[in-house]
Amino acid sequence: MSAVSAQVATGSGARLEDAGAGGAAPLAPRARLLPALAAVYRAQLSRARVARIPLLFVATFQSVGIMVLLRGVVSGGDPAQSVVSGSAVLVVAFVALNLLAQYFGQLRAGGGLDHYATLPVPPAAVVLGAAAAYASFTVPGAVATAITGCLLFHLPMAHLWVLVAVVPLSGAALSGLGAALGLLAPRQELATLGGQLGMSAALLLGVLPADRMPEPIGWARDLLPSTYGVEALARTFAPHPDWLAVAADLGICAAVGVLSLAVATWAYRRAAVR
Repeated sequence: MSAVSAQVATGSGARLEDAGAGGAAPLAPRARLLPALAAVYRAQLSRARVARIPLLFVATFQSVGIMVLLRGVVSGGDPAQSVVSGSAVLVVAFVALNLLAQYFGQLRAGGGLDHYATLPVPPAAVVLGAAAAYASFTVPGAVATAITGCLLFHLPMAHLWVLVAVVPLSGAALSGLGAALGLLAPRQELATLGGQLGMSAALLLGVLPADRMPEPIGWARDLLPSTYGVEALARTFAPHPDWLAVAADLGICAAVGVLSLAVATWAYRRAAVR
């Protein structure tokens, strides 16, 4: 018996005709946020793993090099605490601002957003999954930079465990900003430029001691999301850290992270429908 006759005998052919006459088949239900986020995170982690070693080397080497250069200018005290904490967070900024802005700018210019738009995946899962995957690679570099800085400037390492909170919270705030820059830029080149300018701002406003900056630049420093992660880490180098102030800085960093990721999600929806 042929396949066609078998379909007719069982009635499956009639069902196929009815489906065709009735229009398109119903779509699968939309995936929930957490399972979709985990799937996007694993996919992005596998994709970025190829460039993991060069990425870690460049981001870490840049921050360690800055600390070595400033070692001849800054001897210790509060300026040294700012240099070390700012350099550690700069590793996060290099990836979250620079590389993530380039990635989403390239994704938009190359039509990659169309692929994600056809999947039953919430927009927040795409943005959060990509941001989390890129930020994951910054953890070893940020830890290595902080340890190297403590050795260079003779700072205590007893409270470096605060990096467990500083790195993800700063990464969330900067990743949302980097993703928004890449998605809102009308051209891929402008997305790359915006990411590089953002990283330069994190370098100048985060690494240099705040008390040596002019007041208008200090205001700009307060607007940078990574500033509060830098301040939280710098406070832990004191002989008796003010943990309430550390928690307040981390809370502000978390709030800015939620806001910036929400803006990035809105920018993704806006770019995906165009």
